[in-house]
Amino acid sequence: MADSRDQPLVLGIETSCDETGVGIVRGTTLLADAIASSVDEHARFGGVVPEVASRAHLEAMVPTIDRALKEAGVAASDLDGIAVTAGPGLAGALLVGVSAAKAYAYALGKPLYGVNHLASHICVDQLEHGTLPEPTMALLVSGGHSSLLLSTDITSDVRPLGATIDDAAGEAFDKIARVLNLGFPGGPVIDRYAKEGDPNAIAFPRGLTGPRDAAYDFSFSGLKTSVARWIEAKRAAGEEVPVRDVSASFQEAVVDVLTRKAVRACKDEGVDHLMIGGGVAANTRLRALAQERCEAAGIRLRVPRPKLCTDNGAMVAALGAEMVARNRSASDWDLSADSSLPVTEPHVPGHAHSHDHDHDHVHEVSKENLYS
Repeated sequence: MADSRDQPLVLGIETSCDETGVGIVRGTTLLADAIASSVDEHARFGGVVPEVASRAHLEAMVPTIDRALKEAGVAASDLDGIAVTAGPGLAGALLVGVSAAKAYAYALGKPLYGVNHLASHICVDQLEHGTLPEPTMALLVSGGHSSLLLSTDITSDVRPLGATIDDAAGEAFDKIARVLNLGFPGGPVIDRYAKEGDPNAIAFPRGLTGPRDAAYDFSFSGLKTSVARWIEAKRAAGEEVPVRDVSASFQEAVVDVLTRKAVRACKDEGVDHLMIGGGVAANTRLRALAQERCEAAGIRLRVPRPKLCTDNGAMVAALGAEMVARNRSASDWDLSADSSLPVTEPHVPGHAHSHDHDHDHVHEVSKENLYS
């Protein structure tokens, strides 16, 4: 094992939604994970408001970076690179992160790495369980997406097997929580109520699980409509809605489909590792059922701790460190935010710098280290 000081020291910035995350990683070791969330500012609207999120990122950026550097006990000049989420995500929110990353990288004379939000969610598991096996099957479930991805090299090869064709799992949790008047965000609160309910109380539908349906795609809009109608019918009849049983039965329908398809993909592709990430991976029932089904199928399950599943800067730094370690080319200064960056692009490389080991594209003026 090389001296840990020889491993790349990278700062990562994540602003794809309502979390301003700044993480610092040395190799696969997490040194700092600072987060400023604007979730409370969105709660009164019942969902994330892009303009509110962008302004919150703007205000939180410099203090959060300063906090991360202090927590890690490193100086900005010690860094080997700056990584930032270039997409997918909310365009305005991404722009704040990308602009900040460029400014810091330019001022410090460090290489810039624009990375993919989804690939970062997979890579973060290295901070918890060590180097990712290749290939790795990843089930990513969050507010905006549910995807089944096969990665043979997290820095260059991520292949989508299936994705959500309508509402993502996290969106469904938020919408059902709203119908039940449980507040926003819906995931944690439904998880809590479900613990006291019966998951078999109500037979809600399992989307896209028929013999002719796409094997790895997900659909939760039918389930969402079905649950909402069931609740409305109870209210119309003047009956009390059993919130705990509805929460448990709805949650079971979601995690049953997610885990069933993920295990099937592992078997079909001959992959013996399943990694689960994204905000919904913090759900306790998803973790428990995945563990149960993976054990039965002889598959090793890797799920990072809940704090690393939700959006954070550590995951971006983790992927950035992997880019540096594998000598992937840095991004150009004209790197732009791409709200629909495909997962097949784990990072946005520079045009003419494929063997750019000494990062000579960093402008000479910046070598004087404008940031002190």
